[in-house]
Amino acid sequence: MVATSQPLATQAGLFVLREGGNAIDAAIATAAALTVVEPTSNGIGGDAFALVWSGGKLSGLNGSGRAPRKLSHDVLPDGGLPTHGWLPVTVPGAPRAWADLHSRFGRLPFERLFAPAIGYARNGYPLSPVLARNWRRAIRAFQARGTREFQAWFDTFAPDGFTPVPGAVWRSEGHARTLEAIAQTGGAAFYEGDLAESIDAHARASGGLLRGEDLAAHRSEWVKPIQTCYQGHLVHEIPPNGQGIAALIALGILDGLPLPDQRDSAEGLHLQIEAMKLAFADAHAFVADPQHVRVPVKELLDPAYHARRRAQIGPEALLPQAGDPNAHGTVYLCTADGEGNMVSFIQSNYMGFGSGVVVPGTGIALHNRGHNFHLDPTHPNALAPGKRPYHTIIPGFLSRADGTPVGPFGVMGGFMQPQGHVQVVLNTVRYGMNPQQALDAPRWQWLQGKAVEVEYALGADLARALAARGHDVRVQLEPGSFGRGQIIWRNPETGVLEGGTESRTDGQVAGF
Repeated sequence: MVATSQPLATQAGLFVLREGGNAIDAAIATAAALTVVEPTSNGIGGDAFALVWSGGKLSGLNGSGRAPRKLSHDVLPDGGLPTHGWLPVTVPGAPRAWADLHSRFGRLPFERLFAPAIGYARNGYPLSPVLARNWRRAIRAFQARGTREFQAWFDTFAPDGFTPVPGAVWRSEGHARTLEAIAQTGGAAFYEGDLAESIDAHARASGGLLRGEDLAAHRSEWVKPIQTCYQGHLVHEIPPNGQGIAALIALGILDGLPLPDQRDSAEGLHLQIEAMKLAFADAHAFVADPQHVRVPVKELLDPAYHARRRAQIGPEALLPQAGDPNAHGTVYLCTADGEGNMVSFIQSNYMGFGSGVVVPGTGIALHNRGHNFHLDPTHPNALAPGKRPYHTIIPGFLSRADGTPVGPFGVMGGFMQPQGHVQVVLNTVRYGMNPQQALDAPRWQWLQGKAVEVEYALGADLARALAARGHDVRVQLEPGSFGRGQIIWRNPETGVLEGGTESRTDGQVAGF
């Protein structure tokens, strides 16, 4: 089974499974295809994370890149780190993550996994509705910026004669050639070969700080997943520098709170929002690159700490502050094969198409992940050369407390992601929903302070009830900001797979 936000990407994964590949092969093929068929959300120039269940064990891969060696506070303008252009560009980690996943777990030849993606890029494909809408929005945004810095972006993603409407066909020969180079060299071309030279040359010619030595020095990191318990289940996440720990803190707090039996109740939603606010306060205060600073992961996941945070929740909305854990006491996809392997995989260019910087003739759109660095030099997530920023993209995995795997899940969308993880887990474990129900259920999203955004489908009565508890409630008519998720669960007795795909996007879940 394969579940993604784009049907053509799902078909790429199924193609690989039918060819004899395993779930890891399918995930790589799907991820490569998504850089072509959903460039509004991810690309070759982005980062990736993965959780892999194989051989009775869960493994984690951190495929996030580091700040260029030339990027420091000294080179920033007075306004700090901008959202677009070269300054927020960090080393892309996705191509190496694909290669590292394949090296450890893959079965089919690496080059074979890229055939669907290369075909989509070279021959073209028709845009789906949500994709087309997001593409048009991006064109308007880059037009408003009015700078030659983004000319290569327009040449690639808005060439003459192309209008992104549903059914319009887009193709990119440069993208196809880049994927071929990555496929033929096991990713090496991107970090030390011709592609790396093209990235370096473009950066030098257009004011960028990314250099060939930054690319050559990049490595993925195999990590031990972190987890917390919620009602007889274990929820697994990638450790910092990712923000998955925010979901775990919130679930740890909620595990000791009496949530009502009715899912859509003001009391239950209030408790969830308050727990999430406290979890985010901690994440924003402490999550950083553990290779540069100590991140108190063990303390933040301590049940005694969750109990102290739980005690701060009252009947009315609070203004969240970080606790003291040292006191005592963003596209998502998932795959599964017939042998029991399962993959939870996420990759992103961060803000839509990313930085807007595209390496001419390659289809490589570089991400803007560096914008998440903190500008306070005393903060754990402070900007520093060679450092990985606080990362929003997080793959999730659910198992039973005895270690029996349930399956991969994820919800895309910036800082909505841990909030989506919490709501999906609650919908599944606490409220007994199947994967599609768990994804389709109306969502809420904490923004800042006491501000909370709720989907229109949640209803006016609940919105008013939350407002009565002190929440600044804003009803959102557009579903795009509430994330886009995928789920695959495996029945441990029968081995039958049950999947769901996000109704808020153009997704598809399919199997055979």
